[in-house]
Amino acid sequence: MNAMRQIHRVGNEIAVAFQFLTRIPMPLVAFEADSLSRATKFFPLVGLVVGSGAVLLQKMLMMHMSRPLVAVIVLIYFVLITGCLHEDGLADTADGFGGGRTKDQILAIMKDSRIGSYGATALALSLLARYLLLASLPMEHFGAYVISSQILCRWSSLPLSYFLSPAREQDGQGARIAKLTSLASLIFGSVFSLVVVAFALRWSALAPVIAAILAVALSGWLYAGRIGGVTGDCFGATNQLTEIAVYFCGVWTV
Repeated sequence: MNAMRQIHRVGNEIAVAFQFLTRIPMPLVAFEADSLSRATKFFPLVGLVVGSGAVLLQKMLMMHMSRPLVAVIVLIYFVLITGCLHEDGLADTADGFGGGRTKDQILAIMKDSRIGSYGATALALSLLARYLLLASLPMEHFGAYVISSQILCRWSSLPLSYFLSPAREQDGQGARIAKLTSLASLIFGSVFSLVVVAFALRWSALAPVIAAILAVALSGWLYAGRIGGVTGDCFGATNQLTEIAVYFCGVWTV
């Protein structure tokens, strides 16, 4: 019975991870106060599934379309399957940190549903960078780098949520996982990410892993210094930066 309960609990946590990060239909599960924080260890698994879908889509289209057009379609797939979750976080974070000077100003701007000039610019640059990098990845390594990027960008939420406190106490998505992700979840998600990325990229995995760690460390340092913690939008912004950093490694080093 204990084994069955454990399996059921793991299944619920995986479903919560997919429900939160994607628009993929999942069975309804009972949602508890700590459901999301327990599910964070499966965020990289979500990245593996999303990235695998993108690789399958690319393989189906490459025989019929040019590389730039395939890159556009893969990018649209990423946006649709996540419901613009990370793009929204990037835009709000750019607006807040670009337009605010104090913590209260930054958080107030980030909570505003309207997009400003900083947010629009960051969003446009992110889409442009991902499109150009996807179109420039060597064909023989496209799948490995896309899957690695989707895993590592979702892994980025684990160290941020483990080390940083919520910038808004008991308010917003960030407060549901910030400082609530356990060490066991951090270790499990990190080991899973490293194993899959190492399998996909072999010795070339070193640069993307270092790039992901740097993206997390630098953005986390900025969040801690400016707003004393992290918000849900910050997770989305770091996700986007990490994805771009991994693609850049694929274009630069291969």
